Amino acid sequence: MATRHTRIVERALTRLKLRQLRLLIAVAQHGSIQNAARDLSISQPAATKMIQDLELDFEVKLFERTNRGVVPTVFGESLIRHGKLIFAQVSNAAQELDDLNEGNSGRVVVGTLLAASPTLLPIAVEELLKARPNVAIKIVEGTNEVLMPGLLSGEIDMVVGRLPSHRYRENITQEKFFDERVLAVTGTQHPLAAMTNVSFDQLKPFGWILPPVETTLRRQTDQFFVRQDQYVPPTGIESVSYLANRSLLRTHNFIGIMPAHVVALDIQTGVLASVDWAAPFGAGPVGVSYRGKQSLSPAGSAFLSALRSAAAEITASQRAI
Repeated sequence: MATRHTRIVERALTRLKLRQLRLLIAVAQHGSIQNAARDLSISQPAATKMIQDLELDFEVKLFERTNRGVVPTVFGESLIRHGKLIFAQVSNAAQELDDLNEGNSGRVVVGTLLAASPTLLPIAVEELLKARPNVAIKIVEGTNEVLMPGLLSGEIDMVVGRLPSHRYRENITQEKFFDERVLAVTGTQHPLAAMTNVSFDQLKPFGWILPPVETTLRRQTDQFFVRQDQYVPPTGIESVSYLANRSLLRTHNFIGIMPAHVVALDIQTGVLASVDWAAPFGAGPVGVSYRGKQSLSPAGSAFLSALRSAAAEITASQRAI
């Protein structure tokens, strides 16, 4: 096995061309060698020969012909994934060189989930800017379903927020910062805002603002609703936008389910109210996911350190309350 591995690595280092990987990715996108060849302005025979050379060099079959066109085998999917990562790293290298040429001290692309947006991420950004005033920072907001593929392909350096419970764990490093609980929150005008010892029966008549269906928190919420005699909210709004949720809660008698750190400041300042009901679901770890230390640029490593420091600060402040 080691001999075969060494042989393939040697071939890849001496014969593999980026143009072959571009073709590989294009064939998967188009489902057709002919269309991929046209897209890359090469002849179909030349494209077929390039695919055949890749199969010989890696000693695997990369595509199968089906009635749906040309589809990647499991080996093809693996090489395509690595090919995309290679191109993402080339793009990142070019962007970093451009940033350095313009006087920036590196670049970091951070994906953020709702649990990290209001507190953890801003504190870390502020700390990073103190150490690297000219660093270029790009923040991309979304759910794990959107952000994790970008992380795996190299378009995103790290994802900060609630750690995924099952999917995406194989190819990434996860670092937990603290455990998060969720709160039921409303606007201060809501009938339940001033009540104590609220029961779930008292929550039932109101509409709910819920996280998207692909999130762990939504699955936990739905499972809880099922256990409550198949409860279905009279109105259900799916939203990952905190600003939209905040506005809706202040203008309608909705109930929102949100991470405690996200709404802490708005509750303290009286913008929103916490319902006196302990949600029996939703607790989970908040942290950072990345592809391993070797994948991080100096700016990325500095931001990881800033995140750790920010998490320690938040944890200490919660203990003091």
